[in-house]
Amino acid sequence: MAVLHGWRICPRCGAALDLDGAPARVSCLACGFVAYANPKPTASAFVVDDTGRVLLARRAIEPFLGCWDTPGGFVEEGEHPLDALRRELREETSLEIEPGRFVGVWMDHYERGPESQSTLNLYWEATVVSGEPQPADDVAELEWFDPDRLPPREELAFAALPAALEAWRSTRASSP
Repeated sequence: MAVLHGWRICPRCGAALDLDGAPARVSCLACGFVAYANPKPTASAFVVDDTGRVLLARRAIEPFLGCWDTPGGFVEEGEHPLDALRRELREETSLEIEPGRFVGVWMDHYERGPESQSTLNLYWEATVVSGEPQPADDVAELEWFDPDRLPPREELAFAALPAALEAWRSTRASSP
């Protein structure tokens, strides 16, 4: 079920909403309210140490419980993505990081139970400014991986992560 599935009544005035199948938007003919099914933005980091290894987080919750992921999470309303990146890394790893090169953006889905939310995933390379990696929040374990010895695809969370990791690896290989 996507973000607008199940919407039948306007949250502002209580009138019936104008629905069109599996809506990308719903509107209220009575008060003019419109809601769009936009993807939820996320900010994640390829945290790299002095030897070039990348820090991955084993997920402690569904979806993809037990799979490897990049540290990061959802951008809150009104929050700049780089501020979200720093906050999420503090919450999940206890690290203070400095975002560096923007790696790219990938679309994906966050599915939890019957609900599915489209996500817009922003990835940066980052370095540690201070702290020691400690798993917290929704992270069960943190581990440094050599770029040539990443976990196999079937152990990675989310469909877009393998492509994002490959883009990160290939741009690192071509950097001076």
